Amino acid sequence: MKDKKCKVCKTMFTPQRPLQSVCSPKCAYTQIEARKRTEWKQRKETIKKELLSRSDHLKIAQTAFNAYIRKRDEGKKCISCGTYNGKKNAGHFMSVGSTPELRFNEDNVHLQCERCNSFLSGNLLNYRINLIERIGVDKVEFLERKDHAPSKLTIEEIQAITKKYRNKLKNIK
Repeated sequence: MKDKKCKVCKTMFTPQRPLQSVCSPKCAYTQIEARKRTEWKQRKETIKKELLSRSDHLKIAQTAFNAYIRKRDEGKKCISCGTYNGKKNAGHFMSVGSTPELRFNEDNVHLQCERCNSFLSGNLLNYRINLIERIGVDKVEFLERKDHAPSKLTIEEIQAITKKYRNKLKNIK
């Protein structure tokens, strides 16, 4: 038989059997252990995904949505103060706590600086003024209405939202 290169240690060896891919029992053991580790990593990922709660899925979807908003509004100034200060956030006009049904509404979320979003509680007065200029008074009044249908998204719907905004982000890049 022809010499082969060991799959583990990369040395040349003469195989004893036609399908032999390693040079020694030590390398065979190393190969088996590596395969077991790979299989365990895959199994662990599957288990992790199965154990995610609805809340975990919402966090993942919110992260994907926020990343899309930051990329969509890249180069624009903060909607509240009109500056480029520091870290950029995806700031909600109508908060997720008060109107969870508008959490993933693209008209409701715009680029905001960390200062306005976190330390000035959204700087909503200026946000509203600039939002009217950006999307129009009709859409702002729609966002401010209190008669939005409540939405209790299922895990499958949340996963679809995550996928949608990851794809939109890829298309922008």
